Amino acid sequence: MRAHTEYLWFNTRARRELVNITEQIAEIVAATKVAEGFCLVSAMHITAGIWVNDEESGLKQDLVEWLDELAPPGDYRHHQTGEDNADAHLKRTLIHHQVILPVTRGKLDLGPWEQVFYAEFDGRRKKRVVVKVIGE
Repeated sequence: MRAHTEYLWFNTRARRELVNITEQIAEIVAATKVAEGFCLVSAMHITAGIWVNDEESGLKQDLVEWLDELAPPGDYRHHQTGEDNADAHLKRTLIHHQVILPVTRGKLDLGPWEQVFYAEFDGRRKKRVVVKVIGE
């Protein structure tokens, strides 16, 4: 059994941003020489998540609008702490913070349209994602 850990760092330009990280994840997987196993991708911040879906601008805009309907910017009890990002915490809960991706024959094994995104909901500061590849 082999295990490998790497970190991806982000400093997004916008407060909310979807960053396609599929190629970076695929390169990490290939470099590990793991033939069969799993790749965990986890946002290490409580206002960011990992989303697997199609790289299509309309779908990404639909996601952001849907999340704004479910967790709109506004006044939340969390803001009594001096923060203004409660909606980002809730959006992260809806998207989830991590995914486990299959590794088959040494490659990331995604469906034909699947892409991996870092979903930032409270950006413009340095954040990271852990990528952990485990297998043989």
